[in-house]
Amino acid sequence: MLACLRTAAVFGVDACPVHVEVDVSYGFPNFVMVGLPDASVRESRDRVRSAIRNSGFEFPPHRITVNLAPAGVRKAGASFDLPIALGILAASGVVERRHIADVVLLGELSLDGSIHPVRGTLPIAAGARRDGACGILLPAANACEAAIVSGLDVLPVSSLADAVRVLNDPSTVQAPPAPPPPIRRTGALDLADVRGQLLARRALEIAAAGGHNLLLVGPPGSGKTMMARRLAAILPPLTFDDALEVTAVHSVAGLLPAGAGLLIDRPFRAPHHTISNAALAGGGSQPRPGEVSLAHHGVLFLDEMLEFGR
Repeated sequence: MLACLRTAAVFGVDACPVHVEVDVSYGFPNFVMVGLPDASVRESRDRVRSAIRNSGFEFPPHRITVNLAPAGVRKAGASFDLPIALGILAASGVVERRHIADVVLLGELSLDGSIHPVRGTLPIAAGARRDGACGILLPAANACEAAIVSGLDVLPVSSLADAVRVLNDPSTVQAPPAPPPPIRRTGALDLADVRGQLLARRALEIAAAGGHNLLLVGPPGSGKTMMARRLAAILPPLTFDDALEVTAVHSVAGLLPAGAGLLIDRPFRAPHHTISNAALAGGGSQPRPGEVSLAHHGVLFLDEMLEFGR
Protein backbone atom coordinates (compact mmCIF):
# COMPACT_ATOMS: atom_id res chain seq x y z
CA MET A 1 0.00 0.00 0.00
CA LEU A 2 1.22 3.46 -0.90
CA ALA A 3 0.56 6.68 1.03
CA CYS A 4 1.47 10.24 0.00
CA LEU A 5 1.60 13.24 2.32
CA ARG A 6 2.93 16.80 2.31
CA THR A 7 5.51 18.48 4.51
CA ALA A 8 8.26 21.05 4.01
CA ALA A 9 11.98 21.54 4.55
CA VAL A 10 13.55 24.81 5.65
CA PHE A 11 16.50 25.86 3.51
CA GLY A 12 18.01 29.08 4.77
CA VAL A 13 14.99 31.23 5.62
CA ASP A 14 12.75 29.77 2.91
CA ALA A 15 10.51 26.70 2.93
CA CYS A 16 10.74 24.07 0.21
CA PRO A 17 7.73 21.73 -0.23
CA VAL A 18 8.49 18.05 0.32
CA HIS A 19 6.30 15.08 -0.57
CA VAL A 20 6.53 12.06 1.73
CA GLU A 21 5.79 8.79 -0.07
CA VAL A 22 5.53 5.66 2.09
CA ASP A 23 5.21 2.17 0.64
CA VAL A 24 4.46 -0.81 2.90
CA SER A 25 4.83 -4.10 1.04
CA TYR A 26 5.28 -7.77 1.86
CA GLY A 27 8.84 -8.88 2.26
CA PHE A 28 11.65 -9.17 4.74
CA PRO A 29 11.06 -6.55 7.51
CA ASN A 30 13.15 -3.52 6.70
CA PHE A 31 12.91 0.26 7.00
CA VAL A 32 14.55 2.07 4.10
CA MET A 33 14.64 5.85 3.70
CA VAL A 34 15.66 7.56 0.44
CA GLY A 35 15.51 11.09 -0.92
CA LEU A 36 18.78 12.62 0.38
CA PRO A 37 18.05 12.51 4.14
CA ASP A 38 20.82 13.52 6.50
CA ALA A 39 21.75 11.74 9.73
CA SER A 40 19.07 13.49 11.82
CA VAL A 41 16.35 12.32 9.41
CA ARG A 42 17.69 8.76 9.19
CA GLU A 43 17.63 8.57 12.99
CA SER A 44 13.87 9.13 12.88
CA ARG A 45 13.36 5.45 12.02
CA ASP A 46 13.84 4.43 15.65
CA ARG A 47 11.77 7.35 16.97
CA VAL A 48 8.93 6.61 14.57
CA ARG A 49 8.91 2.89 15.38
CA SER A 50 8.78 3.47 19.14
CA ALA A 51 6.24 6.30 18.87
CA ILE A 52 3.84 4.16 16.81
CA ARG A 53 4.04 1.24 19.23
CA ASN A 54 3.78 3.36 22.38
CA SER A 55 0.76 5.18 20.92
CA GLY A 56 -1.20 1.92 20.79
CA PHE A 57 -0.81 1.20 17.08
CA GLU A 58 0.83 -1.80 15.43
CA PHE A 59 4.06 -1.20 13.58
CA PRO A 60 3.80 -3.18 10.31
CA PRO A 61 6.25 -6.14 10.22
CA HIS A 62 6.86 -5.66 6.48
CA ARG A 63 9.22 -3.86 4.15
CA ILE A 64 8.80 -0.07 4.52
CA THR A 65 10.21 2.35 1.96
CA VAL A 66 10.05 6.09 2.60
CA ASN A 67 10.85 8.53 -0.21
CA LEU A 68 11.31 12.24 0.49
CA ALA A 69 10.83 14.09 -2.80
CA PRO A 70 12.36 16.05 -4.44
CA ALA A 71 15.53 14.01 -4.04
CA GLY A 72 17.72 16.95 -5.03
CA VAL A 73 16.99 18.89 -1.82
CA ARG A 74 18.83 17.77 1.30
CA LYS A 75 16.47 17.01 4.20
CA ALA A 76 17.58 17.86 7.73
CA GLY A 77 15.95 18.11 11.13
CA ALA A 78 13.39 16.15 13.13
CA SER A 79 10.28 17.82 11.68
CA PHE A 80 9.81 14.87 9.28
CA ASP A 81 9.03 12.44 12.15
CA LEU A 82 5.29 13.10 12.22
CA PRO A 83 4.62 12.91 8.44
CA ILE A 84 6.68 9.71 8.18
CA ALA A 85 4.78 8.09 11.06
CA LEU A 86 1.41 9.18 9.66
CA GLY A 87 2.46 7.90 6.23
CA ILE A 88 3.20 4.45 7.67
CA LEU A 89 -0.14 4.43 9.49
CA ALA A 90 -1.94 5.59 6.33
CA ALA A 91 -0.31 2.86 4.23
CA SER A 92 -1.34 0.35 6.93
CA GLY A 93 -4.96 1.53 6.90
CA VAL A 94 -5.01 3.16 10.36
CA VAL A 95 -5.33 6.61 8.80
CA GLU A 96 -8.29 6.41 6.45
CA ARG A 97 -6.89 8.80 3.82
CA ARG A 98 -3.85 7.50 1.98
CA HIS A 99 -3.35 10.64 -0.12
CA ILE A 100 -3.30 13.85 1.94
CA ALA A 101 -2.47 16.73 -0.37
CA ASP A 102 -4.37 19.61 1.25
CA VAL A 103 -2.67 19.61 4.67
CA VAL A 104 1.00 20.19 5.45
CA LEU A 105 2.32 18.02 8.30
CA LEU A 106 5.30 18.64 10.55
CA GLY A 107 6.44 17.73 14.04
CA GLU A 108 9.13 15.95 16.03
CA LEU A 109 8.10 12.74 17.76
CA SER A 110 9.12 11.58 21.21
CA LEU A 111 9.39 7.88 21.99
CA ASP A 112 6.07 7.96 23.86
CA GLY A 113 4.25 9.48 20.87
CA SER A 114 4.13 13.08 22.09
CA ILE A 115 5.02 15.84 19.63
CA HIS A 116 7.71 18.43 20.24
CA PRO A 117 7.83 21.89 18.61
CA VAL A 118 10.03 22.52 15.60
CA ARG A 119 11.82 25.56 14.23
CA GLY A 120 10.93 27.38 11.02
CA THR A 121 7.16 27.06 11.45
CA LEU A 122 6.37 30.57 10.18
CA PRO A 123 8.11 30.28 6.77
CA ILE A 124 6.62 26.79 6.35
CA ALA A 125 3.12 28.13 7.04
CA ALA A 126 3.63 31.03 4.63
CA GLY A 127 4.90 28.63 1.98
CA ALA A 128 1.94 26.29 2.54
CA ARG A 129 -0.51 29.11 1.91
CA ARG A 130 1.45 30.20 -1.16
CA ASP A 131 1.36 26.64 -2.55
CA GLY A 132 -2.41 26.36 -2.09
CA ALA A 133 -2.63 24.14 1.00
CA CYS A 134 -5.79 24.42 3.07
CA GLY A 135 -4.31 23.69 6.49
CA ILE A 136 -1.25 22.82 8.51
CA LEU A 137 -1.10 20.10 11.18
CA LEU A 138 1.67 20.84 13.65
CA PRO A 139 2.70 20.72 17.34
CA ALA A 140 0.44 22.67 19.67
CA ALA A 141 3.42 24.74 20.85
CA ASN A 142 3.87 26.10 17.30
CA ALA A 143 0.17 26.85 16.69
CA CYS A 144 0.33 30.52 17.66
CA GLU A 145 3.27 31.06 15.35
CA ALA A 146 1.44 29.51 12.39
CA ALA A 147 -1.72 31.51 13.22
CA ILE A 148 0.11 34.67 12.13
CA VAL A 149 -0.46 33.52 8.53
CA SER A 150 -4.05 34.24 7.52
CA GLY A 151 -6.09 32.03 5.21
CA LEU A 152 -4.68 28.77 6.60
CA ASP A 153 -6.44 26.32 8.92
CA VAL A 154 -4.20 25.57 11.90
CA LEU A 155 -4.62 22.04 13.32
CA PRO A 156 -2.65 21.79 16.61
CA VAL A 157 -1.96 18.33 18.02
CA SER A 158 0.01 17.16 21.04
CA SER A 159 0.52 13.47 20.25
CA LEU A 160 0.56 10.98 17.40
CA ALA A 161 -2.81 9.60 18.51
CA ASP A 162 -4.28 13.11 18.33
CA ALA A 163 -2.93 13.54 14.81
CA VAL A 164 -4.53 10.27 13.67
CA ARG A 165 -7.85 11.28 15.22
CA VAL A 166 -7.81 14.72 13.56
CA LEU A 167 -7.04 13.27 10.12
CA ASN A 168 -9.77 10.62 10.44
CA ASP A 169 -12.35 12.99 11.92
CA PRO A 170 -11.58 16.70 11.33
CA SER A 171 -14.55 17.69 13.51
CA THR A 172 -12.59 16.61 16.61
CA VAL A 173 -9.90 19.25 16.17
CA GLN A 174 -9.70 21.81 18.93
CA ALA A 175 -10.54 25.40 18.17
CA PRO A 176 -7.73 27.07 16.21
CA PRO A 177 -5.75 29.57 18.25
CA ALA A 178 -6.29 33.27 17.74
CA PRO A 179 -3.32 35.16 16.33
CA PRO A 180 -1.16 36.08 19.32
CA PRO A 181 -0.54 39.73 20.15
CA PRO A 182 2.66 41.21 18.76
CA ILE A 183 5.71 40.91 20.99
CA ARG A 184 7.31 44.10 22.24
CA ARG A 185 10.48 43.99 24.29
CA THR A 186 10.09 45.32 27.80
CA GLY A 187 12.60 47.76 29.19
CA ALA A 188 13.71 49.02 25.78
CA LEU A 189 16.40 51.68 25.96
CA ASP A 190 15.32 55.20 25.03
CA LEU A 191 17.47 57.98 23.61
CA ALA A 192 15.49 60.44 25.72
CA ASP A 193 17.28 59.06 28.79
CA VAL A 194 20.63 60.43 27.57
CA ARG A 195 21.78 63.79 28.86
CA GLY A 196 24.35 65.68 26.83
CA GLN A 197 26.14 63.94 23.92
CA LEU A 198 24.60 66.42 21.50
CA LEU A 199 26.91 65.58 18.61
CA ALA A 200 26.37 61.82 19.01
CA ARG A 201 22.60 62.30 19.33
CA ARG A 202 22.56 64.31 16.12
CA ALA A 203 24.57 61.61 14.33
CA LEU A 204 22.17 58.91 15.52
CA GLU A 205 19.16 60.87 14.33
CA ILE A 206 20.68 61.41 10.87
CA ALA A 207 21.66 57.73 10.58
CA ALA A 208 18.18 56.58 11.65
CA ALA A 209 16.41 58.96 9.26
CA GLY A 210 18.52 58.05 6.24
CA GLY A 211 19.37 54.43 6.95
CA HIS A 212 23.10 55.19 7.05
CA ASN A 213 25.96 53.31 8.63
CA LEU A 214 27.52 54.99 11.65
CA LEU A 215 31.05 54.89 13.07
CA LEU A 216 31.48 55.94 16.70
CA VAL A 217 35.05 56.77 17.75
CA GLY A 218 36.13 57.73 21.25
CA PRO A 219 37.99 56.63 24.38
CA PRO A 220 36.59 53.92 26.67
CA GLY A 221 33.72 55.14 28.81
CA SER A 222 32.74 58.00 26.50
CA GLY A 223 29.28 56.50 25.83
CA LYS A 224 29.66 54.81 22.42
CA THR A 225 27.92 51.58 23.43
CA MET A 226 25.28 53.44 25.43
CA MET A 227 24.35 55.52 22.37
CA ALA A 228 24.44 52.59 19.93
CA ARG A 229 22.05 50.51 22.06
CA ARG A 230 19.47 53.28 21.79
CA LEU A 231 19.56 53.55 18.00
CA ALA A 232 16.85 50.90 17.46
CA ALA A 233 14.42 52.91 19.60
CA ILE A 234 14.40 55.87 17.19
CA LEU A 235 14.08 53.87 13.97
CA PRO A 236 10.66 53.96 12.22
CA PRO A 237 8.21 51.23 13.31
CA LEU A 238 8.30 47.97 11.38
CA THR A 239 5.64 47.46 8.72
CA PHE A 240 3.70 44.20 8.80
CA ASP A 241 5.77 42.72 5.95
CA ASP A 242 9.02 43.75 7.63
CA ALA A 243 7.86 42.31 10.96
CA LEU A 244 6.96 39.06 9.18
CA GLU A 245 10.48 38.84 7.73
CA VAL A 246 12.10 39.51 11.11
CA THR A 247 9.90 36.92 12.83
CA ALA A 248 10.61 34.33 10.11
CA VAL A 249 14.39 34.75 10.48
CA HIS A 250 14.18 34.33 14.26
CA SER A 251 11.87 31.32 13.81
CA VAL A 252 14.37 29.56 11.54
CA ALA A 253 17.17 30.33 14.00
CA GLY A 254 15.13 28.84 16.86
CA LEU A 255 15.08 32.13 18.79
CA LEU A 256 11.33 32.65 18.76
CA PRO A 257 9.75 31.92 22.18
CA ALA A 258 6.98 29.31 22.39
CA GLY A 259 3.57 30.85 21.72
CA ALA A 260 5.15 34.01 20.33
CA GLY A 261 3.54 36.33 17.83
CA LEU A 262 5.01 38.92 15.51
CA LEU A 263 8.21 40.64 16.58
CA ILE A 264 7.39 44.31 16.08
CA ASP A 265 10.52 45.82 17.64
CA ARG A 266 13.63 46.44 15.59
CA PRO A 267 16.22 43.77 16.42
CA PHE A 268 19.51 44.79 17.99
CA ARG A 269 22.45 42.39 17.67
CA ALA A 270 25.86 42.95 19.24
CA PRO A 271 28.13 39.94 18.50
CA HIS A 272 31.47 39.59 20.28
CA HIS A 273 34.59 40.14 18.20
CA THR A 274 35.65 36.49 18.70
CA ILE A 275 32.63 35.26 16.71
CA SER A 276 33.30 32.91 13.80
CA ASN A 277 32.69 33.91 10.20
CA ALA A 278 29.82 31.42 9.84
CA ALA A 279 28.11 32.65 13.02
CA LEU A 280 28.46 36.26 11.86
CA ALA A 281 27.48 35.96 8.20
CA GLY A 282 25.46 32.72 8.38
CA GLY A 283 25.81 29.70 6.15
CA GLY A 284 27.14 26.22 6.79
CA SER A 285 26.38 22.86 5.19
CA GLN A 286 22.76 23.45 6.22
CA PRO A 287 22.42 27.24 5.86
CA ARG A 288 21.44 28.95 9.09
CA PRO A 289 20.96 32.67 9.78
CA GLY A 290 23.93 34.48 11.26
CA GLU A 291 24.10 37.70 13.24
CA VAL A 292 23.84 39.76 10.04
CA SER A 293 20.55 38.07 9.14
CA LEU A 294 19.25 38.28 12.71
CA ALA A 295 19.84 42.05 12.59
CA HIS A 296 17.71 42.35 9.41
CA HIS A 297 15.58 45.55 9.56
CA GLY A 298 17.37 46.45 12.80
CA VAL A 299 20.78 47.35 14.15
CA LEU A 300 24.02 45.36 13.91
CA PHE A 301 26.50 46.77 16.44
CA LEU A 302 30.14 45.72 16.03
CA ASP A 303 31.80 46.78 19.25
CA GLU A 304 35.61 46.95 19.02
CA MET A 305 35.27 46.71 15.24
CA LEU A 306 39.01 46.55 14.58
CA GLU A 307 39.20 43.32 16.59
CA PHE A 308 36.95 41.48 14.11
CA GLY A 309 38.73 39.26 11.62
CA ARG A 310 38.71 40.29 8.00
